[in-house]
Amino acid sequence: MDSFLPYFRTISIIEGCSLLTLLFLAMPAKYYWGYPSIMPVVGWSHGILFLIFLVSSLIISHRMNWSIGFWGVVFLSSLLPFGTFILDFKIKKMGA
Repeated sequence: MDSFLPYFRTISIIEGCSLLTLLFLAMPAKYYWGYPSIMPVVGWSHGILFLIFLVSSLIISHRMNWSIGFWGVVFLSSLLPFGTFILDFKIKKMGA
């Protein structure tokens, strides 16, 4: 098991939380409640965390010799709400 894996798992959870914050807090605040000022902060934060997740997933996939298909699943999990939490469970099972 690679020593970078716990960091990647942490990054994936944080990125998943930022996606949920964007979808379920910032977007309703902007479009339904009329508070657009929250969107730039949450949007930029999520964007930076997404890029960190993407680079980290490439690094860990190379170190762990993941297939391109599995890396694709990892990437898709970052686009789906709650996807990174399911990914964390699967990676935890792989490491055990």
